[in-house]
Amino acid sequence: MQKIIYKGLIVAGLATATIGGIYLFNYMNRPELPKSIAFGNGRIEATEVDIATKIPGRLIDVSVNEGDAVKTGQIVAKLDTDELNAKVKQAQAQIQQARENRNYALAIVRQRQSELNLARKNLARSQNLYVNNNISLVQLQQHESALDTLSAALAAAKTQIIAADNAISAALAQKEAIETNIDDSTLKSPVNGRVLYKILEVGEVIGSGGKVLTVLEIDDIYMTIFLPTADAGRVKIGSEARIKLDALDAAIPARVSFISPEAQFTPKEIETESEREKLMFRIKVKIDPTFLKNQSFRFSSGTPGIAHIRLDEKTPWPDELKIVSNVQ
Repeated sequence: MQKIIYKGLIVAGLATATIGGIYLFNYMNRPELPKSIAFGNGRIEATEVDIATKIPGRLIDVSVNEGDAVKTGQIVAKLDTDELNAKVKQAQAQIQQARENRNYALAIVRQRQSELNLARKNLARSQNLYVNNNISLVQLQQHESALDTLSAALAAAKTQIIAADNAISAALAQKEAIETNIDDSTLKSPVNGRVLYKILEVGEVIGSGGKVLTVLEIDDIYMTIFLPTADAGRVKIGSEARIKLDALDAAIPARVSFISPEAQFTPKEIETESEREKLMFRIKVKIDPTFLKNQSFRFSSGTPGIAHIRLDEKTPWPDELKIVSNVQ
């Protein structure tokens, strides 16, 4: 039994050595890149977007799973809105009541206005009669007092209209706020992407600001590399690039989207010690979003690879960096 295991280990070791030798031979004998193509090591990075709730509630639906592709505006989860719907009905009743109060105040204003007009006519007649000594001063003063009272009553009635208008505005604002909360209870993806983490499940209660999903934005997948001054000076925003990942034997189309205006030492985790001793320029190479939408494979943030940048547009891409029609 031990001899069989020993022979198996020898065979496995020979197979591993053979595969490693073939890989090393192919690596050492790979065709050299033209001098007009710069390259650097890096890792795939992507923007992670958290989909969270603005209001607390209970999840009644999570319609996506980890790894699912989502589009901007796509509904991904819903909160229970039964209580909010009831509050909307209550706000509608308050609006109706406030409008009825306003109509009543308007009727009172019309009544007080009519009484005030009559009081003015009575006062005018009283003044004429008093001048002709047909009524006493007391009677005249009574009519003057009645006019003042009705003027005050009219002003008070108009104030009731303003109060009713304010009540209507407040009820409408409350209804709008509740409806906004109802809209916020339906969670939508703000970006085109792929679900990275599904944090909560249906039935769980979540607080305000709680995360439900984390989405990896596929429209912004990039690799950051560092180039020496001689190469970085020839790179332009929009320069065509190619990315080859260690886990994918295919070239991915990309373009330069950022060039650092200042040189820096390369980070320890990216380059070798000899490279870190040099001043380099940070370059961001963004993968073509159109290419990403047409492919079925998935990127994992942190996947290592090499980004190649063409410094001269006239230089043709080597065969190993040509884009294939479909990457699996």
